[in-house]
Amino acid sequence: MTRPVSPEARDSYASHASGTSGRALKAVLAGSAAALLLGLAAPHATADSGPAARPAPPAPSAPSDAARGAAHDAAEAPKTLDTLSRFFAREGAVTKAAAEPRVAGDKAVPVYYLSPDFVAGKKDAPVARMEFLASKAVSSDGQEASLWSVRQEGSWRIVNIATGDDETHYARVGADKLPGGTVFHEPQINGWYVTKGARVLPLDKDAVRAVGAEGTSTDAYRKRVQKAYGDKLPGSAYAKSGKAGGYAEQPSQGAPGATSAKADGTAESASSSSDGPVTVASTVAGAGALVALGLSGAALLRRRSRRLS
Repeated sequence: MTRPVSPEARDSYASHASGTSGRALKAVLAGSAAALLLGLAAPHATADSGPAARPAPPAPSAPSDAARGAAHDAAEAPKTLDTLSRFFAREGAVTKAAAEPRVAGDKAVPVYYLSPDFVAGKKDAPVARMEFLASKAVSSDGQEASLWSVRQEGSWRIVNIATGDDETHYARVGADKLPGGTVFHEPQINGWYVTKGARVLPLDKDAVRAVGAEGTSTDAYRKRVQKAYGDKLPGSAYAKSGKAGGYAEQPSQGAPGATSAKADGTAESASSSSDGPVTVASTVAGAGALVALGLSGAALLRRRSRRLS
């Protein structure tokens, strides 16, 4: 499938890393997997060796079981299930009354994204940082959705619904491929990886294009992302300019071809907690970037459906 590419999309790391406020739950928004499409044809990274190689980066902080359970409970709340029923019925495949959504499992999974601190080369920075917790929902006719949760004002709340189950799917794939590793997303190219120690392994086609089928070292991966995004980090001239969504903090705007539906009517501003930083990638990787890149909801849905078989 030909991926959509715009000139702005080639330099879009700055549209991901900062948090913004005033977020609405986006019922059709397919999430950051497509919104930050770069279209980079990066050469495969190669493993570094020798005395100059850095020590393996530490693993990122993980949420507690209690936090994961609380996020799952938020996904199963009556208001959330009602929103899910409307979400699954949005295209007429099933009626709202017949959707009968259910949430899989008993704990939400942590979702990690490429960390700007790692891109910047900061000492002891993990490759990725936790952005939100995700739960998989399924309708009576087999549709799937991912519920994104963040901690707000002392409790876990649903802030986004995305089509498909990428977050929980790749968590399972990564656990099988590299037990004990951290699964993370590089949203700028829609790549999913798993990392442990000094290795980074690809989990989907986009990641294979970036690092090769056998993966790469964390040193080589760092060099690749520094080259691609190093001049677009928070505080850079690029970020301050607000290009392609930029890092400049601003409320999310409606995305073309997308509708919104709030689960509980609450404001959606992310916060940090003892369970790690949760910044809600959906805000910058969603509507704001869609407006900047001119992508449609249909394009996002297609991007969410691409996987390595």
